[in-house]
Amino acid sequence: MTQPIAWLDGAFWPYLALLLFAVLPSEIWRWLAVVFARRIDGDSPALDWVRAVATALLAGVVAKLILSPPGALAALPLALRIGALAVTLAIVLFDRRKVFPAVIAGEVVLVAGGWWLG
Repeated sequence: MTQPIAWLDGAFWPYLALLLFAVLPSEIWRWLAVVFARRIDGDSPALDWVRAVATALLAGVVAKLILSPPGALAALPLALRIGALAVTLAIVLFDRRKVFPAVIAGEVVLVAGGWWLG
């Protein structure tokens, strides 16, 4: 039988596992993206495609959260979730530079609506 490695059996094993199996695999791709992104022109078709894919993924996640919400969000009515989305979109469409305040406003609508509905 193989003897266990002493430093892997201690309290630090979960942190090492997190580093090896979660952080490093994703960080490698992020750093490679930084290296290769320097060579891509900001107006290139490749970057337009990446933006389109990222936007589509975000829209899919938002649609899933609204139509099939997990956890406590499922207790809120669909009309409230759509209303929070409408408030967020209205702020973003008014001024595209105000994304963070728009997200906060949508969250405020959700929290206040959930509190008001009991």
